[in-house]
Amino acid sequence: MEPDDKQIPPEWLAEFEAASRRPLPLRIRYSFIRTYKPVLDDAPFRSFATMDDYRRWCEENLPSWLGYGRV
Repeated sequence: MEPDDKQIPPEWLAEFEAASRRPLPLRIRYSFIRTYKPVLDDAPFRSFATMDDYRRWCEENLPSWLGYGRV
C-alpha cells in the first residue's frame, strides 16, 4: 500500500528532500542518535557465567523502560 502524499505533512517532505541531497557519509552520521542508557553504559563490559545470571542482573539493576525484563 503506497502512502498518500497528501497525508504527509509538507514540512516532513521538505526535510526528506533536504536530507536526500546530502552526501551519503553525512546522512549516515546524522542517522545514529546516541542515547545514554542508565547502568548499561556505566561500565565498559560485563560478563556472566550463565544466561540466568545475566537475566537476574538485568531484572535487579536495569530500569524497566529499557525493556530487558522478562515478559
